[in-house]
Amino acid sequence: MLKASAEAMHRGRRSVAIFSVLAVGALTSGCAHFSPDAGMLLVEEQAGAQLNSEVVKVRDEADAAAIEARVQSLLAQQMSAESAVQIALLNNRGLQAAYNELGISEAQMVEASLPPSPAFALSKLFTTGQFEIERQIVQNVLGLLTLPRRREIAEDKFHQAQVRAVEATLRTAAEARRAYYRAVAANQIVSFLAKARTSAESVSELSKKLGETGALPKLDQAREHAFYAEISAQLATARLRQRVERQKLNRTLGLWGAQTSYKLPGTLAKLPPPPPSIADIETQAVLSRADLQIARMELTILAKQYGLTYATRFVNVLQVAGINTSDSTLVPQTNGEELRDKDKFNGYAIDFEIPIYDFGRARTRLAEQHYMRAVNLLIERAVNVRSQAGEAYQTYRGTYDIARHFEKEILPLRDIISEQELLNYSGMLTDVFELLADARARILANVQAIEARRDFWLAKVDLHVAIVGGGAGEAANPMETATLASGTGRD
Repeated sequence: MLKASAEAMHRGRRSVAIFSVLAVGALTSGCAHFSPDAGMLLVEEQAGAQLNSEVVKVRDEADAAAIEARVQSLLAQQMSAESAVQIALLNNRGLQAAYNELGISEAQMVEASLPPSPAFALSKLFTTGQFEIERQIVQNVLGLLTLPRRREIAEDKFHQAQVRAVEATLRTAAEARRAYYRAVAANQIVSFLAKARTSAESVSELSKKLGETGALPKLDQAREHAFYAEISAQLATARLRQRVERQKLNRTLGLWGAQTSYKLPGTLAKLPPPPPSIADIETQAVLSRADLQIARMELTILAKQYGLTYATRFVNVLQVAGINTSDSTLVPQTNGEELRDKDKFNGYAIDFEIPIYDFGRARTRLAEQHYMRAVNLLIERAVNVRSQAGEAYQTYRGTYDIARHFEKEILPLRDIISEQELLNYSGMLTDVFELLADARARILANVQAIEARRDFWLAKVDLHVAIVGGGAGEAANPMETATLASGTGRD
């Protein structure tokens, strides 16, 4: 009797221990929750501080209506670089999809923070005159033991997703600025070439009339007509580029239909005062770049995952099951009747995997190599970031000096040359060939000056991107400036 009682007490203690494990899992499940801002607070603070613009995630119809009204009010005015960035941050659906990725990451974090759910099993067996019912509650004990570390890893991944959203915001803003500057520069080139074409058309008509009277040789007439045809071809090319650049701006800002009837300025903004030297720009980039922050977080996550893999290298499956069995049997009596005899049994079962082949070495080696690959990639990225920042700064200063040189030196000299050539032509000191050659050179210089100013503003965007992040983009190259007036020199 005492032995039976001891066995019963022992089984009871086992059951209490099993259900204590389940209770711990139930209690820890209350720690996971969704943040009230869906992780957008960090995005709004960092991106807003860098861009001085509003960042909004569309959560419902009310948000969508408010954003649409704000975009319409911005489109009603002449667009500036700042308003173009603001429209892109509000209206670009690709950016909203990046914010949805952040929401997905938060949901995955909450899901990973929950303890593994217990599994319930019920079985019933029949034989002649008896049946047996077995109930099991199976809990992944290893999942419970590693829950704090897994929750920590999930939170790190969520913070990494926040920085990714910041980077997506910075990238969208940079793309909007680039598209804006290219579209405005295309407008300015079209405006200049249209005026040049009007002047060439007048001269062509005059030469035709002079040719009819015999006052102008046929060769000079042909030169005047050819100059007008060349300017017309350049203007057609410029107008095509103007339409293409505007479509690119529409895509970046997420505009379509009636929204695309916005007004752009006719000229690019003037050059600012000479930019000061930026000390330790490479250090600033290494400390601030969003992609480097993401890479550092990835290294931290892999380190924690490697530690978790190493800790569970020998046992990666450990489950405990609480078992309750009821056995019912019909027992014949002396009076011919049958009475049902019921017995109940409580126990447990442990299920674990024995790594008899590699003892977890393959998993730990795989985790170690993943970690070392991330280390090397981080170092490579840091070296590249320093170089990119230095290159962007050199391009920024170089394009400023080039644009300044065009405005202060080349264009004033071209104006003087044109005035003198016209005076010499009026005094019959030079022929029409010299006058046309000067006109071609003047058009080339003005188009190059517009493109040089455009390249400076693009380089300014690239410098900001090189320091804070947002994608390398398409940097302006002052050595490969594509001019619409190329080939307009002497024949």
